[in-house]
Order: sequence, then structure tokens, then C-alpha cells
Amino acid sequence: MSTEHMLIAALTVAFSAFVQGASGLGFALICTPVLMLIQPGLLPVCVLVLMLPLNLYVAWRERHAINLRSAGWVSVGRLVGTFGGLALLVMLSAKAMSIFVGASTIAAAVVTWFVPTFTPGILALLLAGLITGVTETSTGIGGPPLALTMQHRPVAEMRATIAICFIFGQVISLLFLFFMGKIQSPHVQATLVLLPALFIGMWASRWIHARISARFMRIFVQVFAIVSGLGLLLKDF
Repeated sequence: MSTEHMLIAALTVAFSAFVQGASGLGFALICTPVLMLIQPGLLPVCVLVLMLPLNLYVAWRERHAINLRSAGWVSVGRLVGTFGGLALLVMLSAKAMSIFVGASTIAAAVVTWFVPTFTPGILALLLAGLITGVTETSTGIGGPPLALTMQHRPVAEMRATIAICFIFGQVISLLFLFFMGKIQSPHVQATLVLLPALFIGMWASRWIHARISARFMRIFVQVFAIVSGLGLLLKDF
């Protein structure tokens, strides 16, 4: 990677870490397209590894708000969904999968905007984890199902609980990639170079995360889901 590309990657990582540190979402959505343009070989390993310390930081910072019950049920669904995602990758083309997931994500965002305030039960949490496992394994985007399911929970609880779910899912994904021989020394080297930028973004987010209101967070979740869906729909055109 050239010096210019490394600088662009570092700035993107810092900004992505700031956004996710403040809101609990957005790192992969912002970072992945930029890395795809300048160094696609780093994906998805580099993004997954960088997200581990980021989500650990968010979970630790707001550990008082973690809903372990919700995280547990989501993680059960996430584990099953991983295998579902692998199966769909075999059955469907990448383009068909992107269109299906993108359209479903946009539809879910629109529908949940008009649904009254709700507290997700076990079935909703399992389904969110299942869908996250499928979408993250097949397309690399796993945040929208979790965010839409937990959008009515307190902001700190949503951030911390989603962070725990992300950690579990990222460890599973990295283990699969490791045993498939997909983690190479260039991934490790690039990650080490980008870690300082990640820590800067994480540190900066501490000044704003407590000021985010529930209303702003719900709007952010809706926009995040719709942008994610549009990204999937348009990425092959």
C-alpha cells in the first residue's frame, strides 16, 4: 500500500472508529468501501480485527448497561446464522444475495419506523442474531438487524449490547477465516499500522457518546439501515 493510500486508510479508520464509538454502529459500513477501493485484499480480515478492540472498548466503557440476556439470545441465533449464510453463499450468486439482503434491510427499516415502541422478546432476539449471521457471513454487513431490533432500548444499553454481540460474531468469523488459511501476514501488518488511528477515533468518541439522545439514535439507526441496504443493492451496478 502506498503512503497516500495508507494515509487515506488511517483517516477513514479514525473517523469510522469515532462514529461507532459514539453511536455503536457504522465502522464497517464506512471503512469497508474505502478499503475496497484502495486495498481490497485487506478485506474482510483487517476490518474484523480492527473492530475487536473497538467493540471491547465500547462494551467496557458502558459495561453497566450491557443486557446479557439479549446478547446471549442474539449470539445463539448468530451462531446458527453463520452456517445459514455459508449455505446461501453456495446456493445463490453474490449479486442475488446482495439484492435480497439489501431490499429486505430497507423494507425492515421502513416498517419498523411505523411500528409502536417495543421491547424485543426471545424470538425477536434469536431472529435478529440469525439474520445477522446470514448477512454478515454472506455480505459483510451485520449491524442493521441488531440495530433495528434494539432501536427502542436505552442508548447506552443498545451500544454496549450490540458491541458484545459484534465481538462474539467477529471471533467466530476470524476463526473460520484462520482455519481456511485466509489470514496472512499483510493483514497483520496493515492492522498494526492502522491501530493508532483506531485508538484516536475511539478516544475522540468519549467526548460525544453521552450526549446522543434516544431520538437522534433512532433516526441514526433508520438511516444506517437504509444506507446499508442501498449499498448492497448498488454495489454490483
